[in-house]
Amino acid sequence: MKALWRPTLVRRVVFVVLVAFVLVLMAIQVAMYLQFRQSLAVDQRLSRLGRSLAGSLAAIDDEQRALAVVRATQSIYAELRLSGNPSGTLLLQLSDPAGRTVYGSRALGKERLDGPEGRVGTQMLGGAPYWVYRSDSGRWSLQLAEPERTMGRVLQNNTRVVLPYLLLAMPIVVLPVWLAVSFGLRPLRRVADAIARRGGTDLSPLALEVRHAELAPLVAALERLLAQLRDKLARERAFVHDAAHEMRTPMAVIAAQAHALSGAANLQDRQLAKDHLEQAIERASHLTQQLLALASLDTAQRPEPGPVDVAHLTRQALAQAAPSAMARGIELSLDAPDGLPTRLDRAAFQSVLDNLLHNAIQYGRHGGRVAVALERIDAAFELRVDDDGPGIPPAEREKVFERFHRGVGVDATGSGLGLAIVRQAVQGMGGEVTLGAGLPPQGAGFRVRLPLSATASDPADA
Repeated sequence: MKALWRPTLVRRVVFVVLVAFVLVLMAIQVAMYLQFRQSLAVDQRLSRLGRSLAGSLAAIDDEQRALAVVRATQSIYAELRLSGNPSGTLLLQLSDPAGRTVYGSRALGKERLDGPEGRVGTQMLGGAPYWVYRSDSGRWSLQLAEPERTMGRVLQNNTRVVLPYLLLAMPIVVLPVWLAVSFGLRPLRRVADAIARRGGTDLSPLALEVRHAELAPLVAALERLLAQLRDKLARERAFVHDAAHEMRTPMAVIAAQAHALSGAANLQDRQLAKDHLEQAIERASHLTQQLLALASLDTAQRPEPGPVDVAHLTRQALAQAAPSAMARGIELSLDAPDGLPTRLDRAAFQSVLDNLLHNAIQYGRHGGRVAVALERIDAAFELRVDDDGPGIPPAEREKVFERFHRGVGVDATGSGLGLAIVRQAVQGMGGEVTLGAGLPPQGAGFRVRLPLSATASDPADA
């Protein structure tokens, strides 16, 4: 039973066609009713009949001949049902100048017609409304009446006329539509079958020949999706390979220094091995944290943006980086407004700040400068981190954002993931990061532009 009522495109199309037939019937009803009302406004059929019959009686003086004409008219209309209402009839009443009724339809009984002269009026007969028309011509007074045609009766009569034709046309239209939709969906089923037959790890191109223009966008979208999945899988495999390679070095150093520490002959050798061991552990810990940060930024589900004062957060980041800068004799400076509230991913922006400051301090020159600036630009804000270090050649500026990439001639150790994390975090927040010239004479300068939310409330850390 559930399968019978399961939504399908074929049932939907057939249902739409049936609804269209109902709408066509309604439209025809409205058109016919408006036409009927227009005909009443111009000249009712009852008045035309009355004028015609009165004109014929005007030339007749003999009562019997007049009576014969009226009776013949009554008989003809009873047969042809020209009144347009099979449930009613045409009522006739003929009177002489003295008001004596010469003829009255049997259906009138004891009632008499009393209509206005020369126009159609309404009179209740037997508890039902009738249209009545009177024409005084010559020696005769002729009155005609027919049941008033209400909107309900008009629609009922029109439905009785139109509905059989619509019922006859319905299967002629629905059957070809049903066949067209059923056969038209076969190419889509073939595409679905081709995808269903593939293995769970098969991301190769579909290579389907599509002849129908409607299916081409679907197949093209599937091909793009498979290509994106192949690229993502290749990047993940390369990432795992590079991560394993990077972890191998500190692990080997840890093992070597642990062995050296255990076999040290004197206090000096033990202290040297201990120092080297702590450096290797610190490097491995830093690399692990960077890998976890990059993995968290790669996830499809990102945290909801929250209220953050980026100016206050930037000042906090500089305060935390100050000891490292002092150790290398680097001067830190900040040019920022007192407050810059917005809504963004706080953890992602914190990661951008930490990595840019860490890179500027670690790869800048001893005794140099690192200038940080925060500026609002229209509906966005820009974070700038400039140093006066050795700089980055233009040919290397795009490569530095790649994972595990280290610049040529760089002496400082690192994981090669910091700038990759920066770009991933910035893109996740809907911004962009660029690299250009820094402080004179040849430093490096990073520019991060992010959208500024106009609905940000005052953050708690402001």
